[in-house]
Amino acid sequence: MWLKFTNGLFKRLRLRESWVIFFILGVVMLNYPFVQIFNRPDMLAGIPMLYLYFMGGWAISIFVIYLFTKALDLPDDRHDEGGHR
Repeated sequence: MWLKFTNGLFKRLRLRESWVIFFILGVVMLNYPFVQIFNRPDMLAGIPMLYLYFMGGWAISIFVIYLFTKALDLPDDRHDEGGHR
């Protein structure tokens, strides 16, 4: 079941629309409304919320890029295992 889920996810990540959606989401997350929500004097474990927001977003974006690169490394489904088209 896990293999079926990951294969489906990787097939979706190969679509150009997925790349565009994640890029736009990243740009939106760095703009005024979202940054203003986390720009507070509150701290979590002594770290300002804005820093946590940026570092968390940075880590998530690296993970998404990793998923995209894994999806590109998958073999193309247009060819069967015998090498015939």
